[in-house]
Amino acid sequence: MNSGLRRQLRVISDEPEQAWLRIAFATDNGEHVNQHFGTTESLAIYGVQPDSYTLLEAAQFDDQTKEQTDDKLAAKLDFLTDCVAVYCRACGASAVKQLLDQHVQPLKVVDDTLIKNLISAFQKELSEGPSSWLARAIQRQHDLNEYRIESDGMNDR
Repeated sequence: MNSGLRRQLRVISDEPEQAWLRIAFATDNGEHVNQHFGTTESLAIYGVQPDSYTLLEAAQFDDQTKEQTDDKLAAKLDFLTDCVAVYCRACGASAVKQLLDQHVQPLKVVDDTLIKNLISAFQKELSEGPSSWLARAIQRQHDLNEYRIESDGMNDR
């Protein structure tokens, strides 16, 4: 059986979605990063700005077993569309390559790191000047948002 998305929650917000930098966390409890990316059964995506953040989406995936191939990553990679990073306690080489190919930066952290602490550190980096990978991600998102706005304008004609 191919692994896939089992359940998804999307939070509706008044704020335009492109205003947020999307960051994912491999978590089984919504509070801590405590999962390996390849075998995590759930991911939470937060929208982050320098002075605020909000939960945007959460998903649960089919049970992962060691016998499965890289196909198990397809639903997770699809869920991470438009994310700039994913925090996890570990990530295999194949998953790292696939994430980077999708312009999602995998970030390994110590097991049971609090999500709110990671968000605070991320916000501090945004305020003080982003690292090179984050600066590239912000520029990519800005370019993508401009393209989407232009494309939407063409559809209005």
